[in-house]
Amino acid sequence: MISYIIRRFLYAIPILIGVNILTFVLFFIVNSPDDMARMQLGQKHVTQQAINNWKQLHGYDVPLLWNAKAQGEEKLTKTIFYQKSVGLFMFRFGTSDSGRNIGADIKERAWPSLTIALPTLVIGLITDICVALMVVLFRSSKLELGGMVLCVILMSISSLFYIIGGQFVIAKILRWMPISGYDDGFSAIKFVVLPVLIGVFSGLGSGVRWYRTLFLEEVEKDYVRTARAKGLTETQTLFRHVLPNAMIPILTGVVVLLPMLFMGSLIMESFFSIPGLGSYTIDAINMQDFAIVRAMVFLGSVLYVFGLLLTDISYTLVDPRVRLS
Repeated sequence: MISYIIRRFLYAIPILIGVNILTFVLFFIVNSPDDMARMQLGQKHVTQQAINNWKQLHGYDVPLLWNAKAQGEEKLTKTIFYQKSVGLFMFRFGTSDSGRNIGADIKERAWPSLTIALPTLVIGLITDICVALMVVLFRSSKLELGGMVLCVILMSISSLFYIIGGQFVIAKILRWMPISGYDDGFSAIKFVVLPVLIGVFSGLGSGVRWYRTLFLEEVEKDYVRTARAKGLTETQTLFRHVLPNAMIPILTGVVVLLPMLFMGSLIMESFFSIPGLGSYTIDAINMQDFAIVRAMVFLGSVLYVFGLLLTDISYTLVDPRVRLS
């Protein structure tokens, strides 16, 4: 078990190195520091002196990979790659182009993102699985047909419709909760309920169809027919046998959503004025603050790889045969 975890962890290291190098190429070679300076200065005719001053102010005035003018180890350390990319592996995100501490901003904004993403993930997962099991329980009936038609309709509607419609009906007309905003402590609950409900409802159609497909593949297998022959009811068969044996594909689907727990939902946070990491990324893109965008891209990659590692470990809990691979 330990060797399996260590092997999976070692697989993640070259992936993160590759992501870091690719991010560096995109932000500093394809889009050079001179281009970044021109976009930040926002002028049609920018002098080279103004560009040099901006690069020096933000630490982009050193060579990209190799500093031939420096001495000793500074040939490597006094470069953009070392100062802007290597530090990301130690989670030293540095300062933004506007002068703010990126690491402090991430710590501050991670909690609002979690207050929305975590309940949405947990409640949505339970709801999708329970509804999918109910549809499978009444398979080949009008209830299943009606449920699938409803799921297709829900999937065909844009999430923006649910957000705007929910704000208009629930917040503006019924006035059951605030239309947007955020507060600290338990006062944040009234601001979080509506985004969570909309997030769960908007993903209901695709989630139910996905889990229904998984469960239908299991209900026709031999072990299910054996369970029925032993006298188990259809409900007992679904919960005792079908659901546990479908856990591996369920876990695979959940891992895709894990980075969202910390990164936040870009659209949801923007519409509801939640000061999370999603809106933080959107604001950085609008302000063309590439230091923040670069840090968020790398952080998202780390979280995704970490989610894959957790999924591999969880596989060993639901299926011991995975440990042999």
